[in-house]
Amino acid sequence: MDFRLTSEQEIMVETATKIGEQFGLDYWRKLDAKGDYPHEMWRAICDAGLCGVALPEEHGGAGLGMLDIALVVEALCQGGAGCTLSQLYMLNPIFGGISISKYGTDAMRREILPKIISGEVGCCMALTEPDAGTNSLNLRTFAEVDGNGWRLNGQKIYISAVPQAAKMLVISRTKKPEEVKKKTDGITLFMIDVEREGVSHSAIDKVGTRCVPASNVYFDNVPVSGDELIGTLDEGWPELLDVLNTERIVTAAGLVGTVHLALRLAVDYANGRKLFGDKAISSYQGLQFPLAQVYAEIECARVMNYQAAALFDDGDAFGHYANMAKLVAAQAAAEGTERAMQTMGGMGYSTEMHVERLWRDARLFRFAPVSEEMILNYIAMHELGMNRGY
Repeated sequence: MDFRLTSEQEIMVETATKIGEQFGLDYWRKLDAKGDYPHEMWRAICDAGLCGVALPEEHGGAGLGMLDIALVVEALCQGGAGCTLSQLYMLNPIFGGISISKYGTDAMRREILPKIISGEVGCCMALTEPDAGTNSLNLRTFAEVDGNGWRLNGQKIYISAVPQAAKMLVISRTKKPEEVKKKTDGITLFMIDVEREGVSHSAIDKVGTRCVPASNVYFDNVPVSGDELIGTLDEGWPELLDVLNTERIVTAAGLVGTVHLALRLAVDYANGRKLFGDKAISSYQGLQFPLAQVYAEIECARVMNYQAAALFDDGDAFGHYANMAKLVAAQAAAEGTERAMQTMGGMGYSTEMHVERLWRDARLFRFAPVSEEMILNYIAMHELGMNRGY
């Protein structure tokens, strides 16, 4: 595939780069220290039309594709945000936008998509549960039929940006496991209001990605109307996977941007640091080789991610490439931010140098969204033809 940028893509990347640098390292250091959400940056992104890059033109988007989103997210994250910024794309144009544009009703598309694209409405997704993290099929949240709608009961955990969201994509069972032939049957997606009777949430304190809060969410007999159904009743599992695989593309793109940012910070420091004589420490192979290795790995992840995005845009199977790109990108980001800190020595551990935030934030993505082990299980079974181990 030819991944040379079109003139339109070059303009988008240039715009994203300017916004990323406008809300750069110092902006994110201050937000991280307070645990504040990046409202101002998201507003600038939406005002520039970058939220709706892959959403339909008739609802205010640009009508482009996932490859274009990947390019934009890379540039935004590389400017100073790091991978935390990619979560805002997962939440809004992916969990909110893609799910509605592909599987929502016409009314949802007309009413909600323009507000997501403009930034007026924020979204979140409630999937993981205390006993259904890695194994999403172990869901216990249940929507029981109630007239023309349902009553929702259950608990979710580690749900991002609930306080900032107006809409929540909820994944629930609508048939109990003992009522279905396959584990993947009886799962349904709903798009509900966060502010609703019976919905409550509490904060989870965490090490990194402090600018995007995580919450426990509780559903206590929550009313859900028939027009809040997303996709196919009882058959939402493949639709969920379709949405989640696009999330992998955005995640990998954010990690690509993060690694390039961390490498830039490390190289700039090493080029200017002299310890023994007149040679900068960047001349030492002990520092060069680890950073060069990370660069090679993240460039491989970038190309694989572009492949996944291009396949999605062409309507072809893309999940295997998206998951492999996320796997390699997350590993490279964990190693790259670690090596950037090591290059700086003790200074790398200080907030002044920024890489410690990138390091804390990047660590999350080795086990979320989707753990390394589950991706490797998928590759072993579906790409190598090995036996199922769980």
